[in-house]
Amino acid sequence: MYTHTKFLNVSVDEYLQFELESRIRHEYLAGQVYPMREDSDQCKVITSNILPRLRTHFFGTDYRTYSSEMKIRIDDLDIFYYPNISVTCNPQDREKFYKHQPCLIVEVFSSATERIHRNEKLLNYRRLNSLQEYVLVCESKIKVEVYHKNKQNNWFVEELQAEDYLKLASVNLEIAIADIYEDVKM
Repeated sequence: MYTHTKFLNVSVDEYLQFELESRIRHEYLAGQVYPMREDSDQCKVITSNILPRLRTHFFGTDYRTYSSEMKIRIDDLDIFYYPNISVTCNPQDREKFYKHQPCLIVEVFSSATERIHRNEKLLNYRRLNSLQEYVLVCESKIKVEVYHKNKQNNWFVEELQAEDYLKLASVNLEIAIADIYEDVKM
């Protein structure tokens, strides 16, 4: 996910201005800026298999679906991430270059990024009160994990395999796991 170059002690305003001028995306963690690697072919195919299903499902509603070009801000931690897919359902979440009230986040991970997604990002994303589900999709084998938040604000995980369906309660949508991995070369 990250290259080894990073910038230290950058303000949020400096970061946001820098991102407007940069040709590559960077994530921001409390003053540190990390350039992101380009997504793999598998990641792009998986993302392009999920995005249109979400967008079509939300047509004519207040739900908005975003690709990895939209940042998610975790306000209390001063963090900006670029998830592969995010969904917001709050019509007041109107910042132009980032959102901070997603109800659903989907991340596609590789062996190189798994630790970051499963540990750091899971821990940090769970700080978002609006977030109801966090989905991890493995790009190298058919495996999907869904982290759900229940009414008591406790999180639990569900592991899905090839024959299962991804049931997204946060957006009232089911997607066959086989459809998520359609045309993915493993």
